[in-house]
Amino acid sequence: MTTRHFDIRPLTGTIGAEIAGVDLAGSLSDDAVHEIRETLLAHKVVFFRDQKLDAKSQIGFAERFGKLTTAHPTVPALDGHPEVLDLDYGKSSGRANNWHTDVTFVDRPPLGSILRAVVIPPVGGDTLWSNTAAAYRDLPDHLRYTADRLWAVHSNAYDYAVAAVAEDDDLKRRREVFTSTLYETIHPVVRVHPETKEPVLFIGGFVRQIKGLSAGESRDFVRLLQHYVTRPENTVRWRWRAGDVAFWDNRATQHYAVADYGNQPRRVQRVTIVGDVPVGLDGRSSEVVKGDSTAYNSAKAA
Repeated sequence: MTTRHFDIRPLTGTIGAEIAGVDLAGSLSDDAVHEIRETLLAHKVVFFRDQKLDAKSQIGFAERFGKLTTAHPTVPALDGHPEVLDLDYGKSSGRANNWHTDVTFVDRPPLGSILRAVVIPPVGGDTLWSNTAAAYRDLPDHLRYTADRLWAVHSNAYDYAVAAVAEDDDLKRRREVFTSTLYETIHPVVRVHPETKEPVLFIGGFVRQIKGLSAGESRDFVRLLQHYVTRPENTVRWRWRAGDVAFWDNRATQHYAVADYGNQPRRVQRVTIVGDVPVGLDGRSSEVVKGDSTAYNSAKAA
């Protein structure tokens, strides 16, 4: 498919598209930005090959889509760039190899994340994304009926980002610092996407318990729902090159960074866009239990 400003190359029938013929470091028109956003909504994650962004221009591109968060609620930002989370996996054995949606433990999880590849191993280090709207549509009727009525507690009791930025010898200390500020929010298991109005499964790696279920029942039920999220038919896999950019709709996806590159360096930098408070099918909004995310979502204007 060709738009007025670039070519769109779908990667699967369910999720993912490469946008070709656009320079993200250049001066994008409002029409081009609108087309990128529409493509994102349709394909859930979009990719741009061989871009020439640095931290400053990555921030500038992200600001065209909304206000920005700080790098992370608790993890330090890249020096000089409070919006950028620097994930240098060459510094630690900690890897983001679990299925998750970014920062769901706060009341307003990001709208989207923009990830830039800085250093990529020669082999391995791919990332997978899943379409959680498609996963919801795949649910059998009786399972969908149950999921529609449930709420889940999300918490940052552990976060992969801590491991990613920590040296091995101080990983324990950094985890202790991270968990000294706890965030806990109750979200609907099925949220309504604020733009497409699709129902989507809103679970992932930060879910600690389903309200009304025991810890064991919660694990089993989330595992059952995750089976639909991670079905190969609902996923796309991206093989990175240095300079690539991925932009995903954090409201309708989960992702998984594959830790199959041994001791080779892998460094990526993430910028996130302020999101809204999730709303369930019954019209109720998420509720904060612990933690104040005001500082995290106090971003400068786009």
